Amino acid sequence: MVQSVERLGAQITVAAAAAAMDRGETSSSELVAYYLDRIAALDAGPDGLNSILEVNPQAVQIAEGLDRERAARGVRGPLHGIPVVVKDNVDTADLMHTSAGTRPLADHYARRDAHLVARLRAAGAVILAKANMTEWANFMSDHMPNGYSSRGGQVTNPYGRDMDTGGSSSGSAVAVAADLTPLAVGTETSGSILSPASQNGVVGIKPTVGLVSRTGVIPISFSQDTAGPMARTVRDAALLLDALAGVDPDDPATWAQTGRTGSSHTALLRPDALRGARIGVPREPYFDKLDDARRAVLERALAALRAAGAEVIDPVAIATAGEGWDHTVLVHEFKPALNAYLAGLASHLPVHSLADVVAYNEAHADVMLRYGQAMLVKSEATDGRLTDPAYRIARVRDVRRSRAEGIDRTLAEHRLDALVFPNNRGAGIAACAGYPSVTVPAGLTAAGEPVGLTFTAGAYREAHLLGLAYAFEQADAGRVPPTLPRPA
Repeated sequence: MVQSVERLGAQITVAAAAAAMDRGETSSSELVAYYLDRIAALDAGPDGLNSILEVNPQAVQIAEGLDRERAARGVRGPLHGIPVVVKDNVDTADLMHTSAGTRPLADHYARRDAHLVARLRAAGAVILAKANMTEWANFMSDHMPNGYSSRGGQVTNPYGRDMDTGGSSSGSAVAVAADLTPLAVGTETSGSILSPASQNGVVGIKPTVGLVSRTGVIPISFSQDTAGPMARTVRDAALLLDALAGVDPDDPATWAQTGRTGSSHTALLRPDALRGARIGVPREPYFDKLDDARRAVLERALAALRAAGAEVIDPVAIATAGEGWDHTVLVHEFKPALNAYLAGLASHLPVHSLADVVAYNEAHADVMLRYGQAMLVKSEATDGRLTDPAYRIARVRDVRRSRAEGIDRTLAEHRLDALVFPNNRGAGIAACAGYPSVTVPAGLTAAGEPVGLTFTAGAYREAHLLGLAYAFEQADAGRVPPTLPRPA
């Protein structure tokens, strides 16, 4: 069964898998079996990657049903029968848990799918597994390692066990990089898609806040949270974004997208999309503090942009980049957002508020407080009603600095189509603005560590950014798959 997929070649794309299924050369059932075999061989055990928290016990049956549907009625769309791994803070109303990587939620079964999961199922995707992640989406401690959770342990970078995995969507990125799935969903508040995607040599899209519903996603921030795709190619990531994006009556942030997005995020994927594009390089503080190894990779990437026909404006200055950015907004929004989510959980679970979480962790300190819980404690100390003047001032300040005085001004002053950043170095300013970013593999350092080039622009410019990223991907071919043992 697995051999039919292996004959298609390693790290198969969504389009290639779909075409093979159309030709009868493989099936969704065989794809699922292939990835489950790789998860068992490469991810589990003390030497495994540890990117997957649990697999969907119904994945094979779901795939078999989609195969029969394909034969009888045709396909629902480009994701029909394609496996997708979902981060463990996204609700799935099935036999898998949703825990945000934390032990007090290890027995939590969601009562209904997150809006984005319902859209994936409607598109014909197979929810294959839940991905490990940095606990509480890296909002528990101020020094927790990327990819660590009390429930799942430490995720490992497939390019090297001593390399950072990035976070908090660590498992999602590693699973894609290691060919344990063709697609994965991550979430980001500030850097949590861009960081692990860059660190693991995959494509990551952090969408405009409100393009993808947050309903059914364990939250941090009303202002900055979003979910987004991870894939090995820009086209695959764009196809997944098409399935995820949409208006949700239960998430007011999604209402503003009406009339501002096209029919498909693949519409501008052209090899010549960089020709004539104006790309800004904000050297200070984003590039100037790179080490020599990463700087060498990024300078080659900038040269590739020029060779592809882009006009690279280097340097440009973001006037607000060096101002005192902090986590005031997140600290205040986390408590009411999390309390609202936890209040609806089953009564047998040990936590139903942030105060419960803090108390549970203190009572099980030997397991839960390996890296402390400074961020949880700090958030619990707020009033939880968003009435604190410090919060209101910080939110207005963040929006002004990141948008009108930051990204918007820089784009307008230099007539830019996009800004580019190393890895997730520009994630914070784009996160405060709620603006989209796309990171693409730019190559490996001499030590073999992946480096990403990240494109950022204004709200709802995803299709435009994906076009630029696709052209860079075609011109540079920066992605090098990790070297992993062949499963027995």
